[in-house]
Amino acid sequence: IKQSTGVELAVEAGATEIDIVISRTLVLEGRWEELFEEVRACRKACGEAHLKTIIATGHLGDFENVYKASMVSMMAGSDFIKTSTGKESVNATFCCTCHDPSYQDYLEYTGYKVGFKPAGGIRTAKDSLQWLTLMKEELGDEWVQPHLFRMGAS
Repeated sequence: IKQSTGVELAVEAGATEIDIVISRTLVLEGRWEELFEEVRACRKACGEAHLKTIIATGHLGDFENVYKASMVSMMAGSDFIKTSTGKESVNATFCCTCHDPSYQDYLEYTGYKVGFKPAGGIRTAKDSLQWLTLMKEELGDEWVQPHLFRMGAS
């Protein structure tokens, strides 16, 4: 079953928010157009439902791949970028996500803000406060509101 078909079925069943996981192989092999088409098909299948795209930062190899995967996913129509499923060995890390300029670049290019959800590895109130502080400092007050920022605790 294609991922977009699964999305269609979930939306037909009443889902208003959809999480998808990108094909990491497409990122690691630099197949950016295919990644765009994969996410775009899911965006189309979502209709009015919100699309959260999980890029699995810990498996993408380097910061450049994190940036490109985020940017391609945003260009394809993602409403939120999520760092991890929470099941990877490396999850939400500050260096690979919060300092990722793709959110600011995308906003500058399009005028549209895409939400961010760090997930996995956030286990304490202190961890949560660190993420809130980083988001506020890096992107501003609006980026710590629920329509642009959520946390996945594990």
